[in-house]
Amino acid sequence: MMTFQDDPIQPGPQGNSVYQRLLDEIREGALLPGDRLREIDLSNRLGVSRTPVREAIRQLEADGLVTHVPRQGATVRSLSYAEVMELYEMRAVLEGTAARLAARAASDIELDELEVLNDQLAQAGTGPEAARINRVFHATLLDVAKNRFLAKSMLSLQKALLILGPSQLLDNERADAAVAEHRRIMAALKSRDSAAAEMEMRTHIQAGQRMRIRALQERDRTTDQGQ
Repeated sequence: MMTFQDDPIQPGPQGNSVYQRLLDEIREGALLPGDRLREIDLSNRLGVSRTPVREAIRQLEADGLVTHVPRQGATVRSLSYAEVMELYEMRAVLEGTAARLAARAASDIELDELEVLNDQLAQAGTGPEAARINRVFHATLLDVAKNRFLAKSMLSLQKALLILGPSQLLDNERADAAVAEHRRIMAALKSRDSAAAEMEMRTHIQAGQRMRIRALQERDRTTDQGQ
């Protein structure tokens, strides 16, 4: 069963640094589902003792990103097809709700900030910087929805989504489509149309879901052919 803990025990400063480094590596695809996390290997690679590595692995387990596999130990978690579908379904619900609330609660200045971020995303094209700006756009929209309970729910979900690896904004077609979808969301927000804002956000998330599923299916076909 997939579980994600909201308030895991926090590691010490060095353990937290290792935790953030491993989170980034999972997000960027440097650590893939099924990869083993050997304490001694990570300790040598990161230049720290085994204690902060152990603390970081424990927090990743609490987040639901790492699991213990018999005879292998700590391993980056793999998501089933059904779990990926469930994650995106929940993301559409939560971010759709955020857009609906933002249409009512966001100030004009906050909406202008979102528009600037989307313009920056359009200029960034593809790659890590585009992925970073996209995360800031979605986080900012969540902030301007002004609902702390929704924000907490999204935090748990975002950690789970890290297992999927690199952003889809590495793809030119998806990057252009995302900017256009954001603009439709922004138009609904600026017109204070809550229903349209929620619909456009759900459409945006579902477009990402379709591409993610295609990518996973292609990866599985490539893996099968290589065996």
